[in-house]
Amino acid sequence: MGPAHKSAGRLKIYAASCRNPLHNRLSILAFSSYGPRYFIAGARLATTDEDTTLANATSPEPTRRDFLYIATGAAATVGVGLAAWPFVDQMNPTSAVLAMASIEVDVSAIRPGQQVIFKWRGHPLFVRRRTAKEVAEARAVPPSDLPDGLARNANLTDTAPATDANRTIKPEWLVVVGVCTHLGCTPTVSTPQSPQGSYGGWLCHCHGSEYDTAGRIRKGPAPQNLAVPPYAFTGPTKIKIG
Repeated sequence: MGPAHKSAGRLKIYAASCRNPLHNRLSILAFSSYGPRYFIAGARLATTDEDTTLANATSPEPTRRDFLYIATGAAATVGVGLAAWPFVDQMNPTSAVLAMASIEVDVSAIRPGQQVIFKWRGHPLFVRRRTAKEVAEARAVPPSDLPDGLARNANLTDTAPATDANRTIKPEWLVVVGVCTHLGCTPTVSTPQSPQGSYGGWLCHCHGSEYDTAGRIRKGPAPQNLAVPPYAFTGPTKIKIG
């Protein structure tokens, strides 16, 4: 309240303006030497710079300390986000992996009994052209005699048995991911010139896992057959993987 007074003979007039910024009103209280005579209220005042200053003085305003708290919190939040981004980004596949999510290979140059290794999704991919003898030997083994009785073929259901027919689309061609299911090593292919293992397929030299010509585990610590990826023939000698 800001009192102001004016003497008029024996009459003194006191004017007080309300400092509530929501309503500026003038309250006038008149006194004589014998006491109060009347009270007048409700006259609206025009806002002045002084009124605004006094009104703002009673309203809470951000201080320098408040600003420093806000700025520090914002900077810390941005810093945490920038520090975490490399860890989040490294979980995304690289452009090279995305580019190789699906590949098409030409296998026309592969002769019977040979294998060619391609790269698919960062892993070796074995494409083997099997001989009639290798196909016959693989088909003679019942799934019940295998350590892993499941086909592990992405083109079939998860419960498909590990028959030789369920490991291939065309009997002559075997397509498997060249990663040992024990600890992720790359098995060595067996050829007539360089036999590997006892089953004519692949031998993992790290811990002795042996696979047959259908890529099925026959001996050693590997728990599963070599995985057959999703693939399809797009031509007589062209295969699309992925």
